[in-house]
Amino acid sequence: MSEPERDLSALRPELGGSAGIRAVAAPDVEPAAVDDTDLAIIRALVEDARLSQRQLATLLKVSAPTVGERMARLERAGVIVRYTAEINWAALGYGLTVHLSINAENRFAVYDVMTELWKIPEIEDVSIVTGTLDLLVRLRVRDFTHMRSVLMDKVWEIPAIKTTTTSMTVAEMPAKNFPAGIVEDMISQRRAKRPTVDARGDGDLAEPPRRPN
Repeated sequence: MSEPERDLSALRPELGGSAGIRAVAAPDVEPAAVDDTDLAIIRALVEDARLSQRQLATLLKVSAPTVGERMARLERAGVIVRYTAEINWAALGYGLTVHLSINAENRFAVYDVMTELWKIPEIEDVSIVTGTLDLLVRLRVRDFTHMRSVLMDKVWEIPAIKTTTTSMTVAEMPAKNFPAGIVEDMISQRRAKRPTVDARGDGDLAEPPRRPN
């Protein structure tokens, strides 16, 4: 049984409504201006984040300082956030993906719910959505017993949650390299907008280099 509805605006007037959501949501990022060399660097890194700047320079046929300057600029622009490994969680025993649909007590409580959900290690991401729901949450657990423990001991202990609906994943498609697909699409769009012959009459501009398989 849920607690009586509370008006959190009286407790946190500066975080009520959309102000509270902005306080915990990821900040907006302006699209960065990128060229072929930038896209080539990004494509190589999403295929293998372990590539060194020297290896990237050899692959792209540019100097290592050029690669270093480009990567630093992409980091400052928020394009490259971090260099990390892609983990197969099932291989580590976390093979069950669970989706939660959550409604908060009221619009002022969304801040509290998001803040508390973010502290739970098993929760992978939290999104505010439109429609009849307030939040969509994805978490990874070992099995049904682990899922029940997370729900009962962590999620359902958050007072500002009004209702939850739990959906367990029965089957998933194999993981795809989403960043690589988006970058390829960006490269294709740029190529389609180019004239057949450039201003110097040299023909099509070169395609950004691809790392050999």
